[in-house]
Amino acid sequence: MPSESARATTASESRFRIDAPNSKPRAVKVIALDSESRVLVDHVAKLPWARAVFFTSLSFNSTAAVPRAGESASMEAWLRDIAGQTKNLIEEIDSADLVVMVASAGSDAQAALLIGEACAVRNVTTIGLIVQRPTTTDEETSRTLKHMRPFASMLVIANGEEYIEGMLTALRA
Repeated sequence: MPSESARATTASESRFRIDAPNSKPRAVKVIALDSESRVLVDHVAKLPWARAVFFTSLSFNSTAAVPRAGESASMEAWLRDIAGQTKNLIEEIDSADLVVMVASAGSDAQAALLIGEACAVRNVTTIGLIVQRPTTTDEETSRTLKHMRPFASMLVIANGEEYIEGMLTALRA
């Protein structure tokens, strides 16, 4: 009696095979949260990607600084892509399957709060990548980690640009 593996490779079993990729590429938005990570994101963006869009800055404007009782604050936020075009943060998140936030260790990654909350409301998965330099201290990493941890479904501390490339490839970006 042939094993399951041997039987699965027979001509009679081949009629059950699907000769197409098992999934489509994800719509991934990669956002740099600080000036150091902008350089990394800009470099990684030059590689061939299926459906990844890269952003190198975030700016926002509060249109209701002090909401009245029972009201919520209204926040407008914009992303700048690597070509320099301004995009609406909410519209970009609405069209995303996954948002990857990239920050350098030691940076003030408070922009993760705005991005993370917008993603949570829209059920978009967020991943945080903190990139360390060889001279990064534990305190620097902890400071950035503190801002990103509450807003990332997966949080990775990486040691270089190669890890960002590998992570995006694994995520089918």
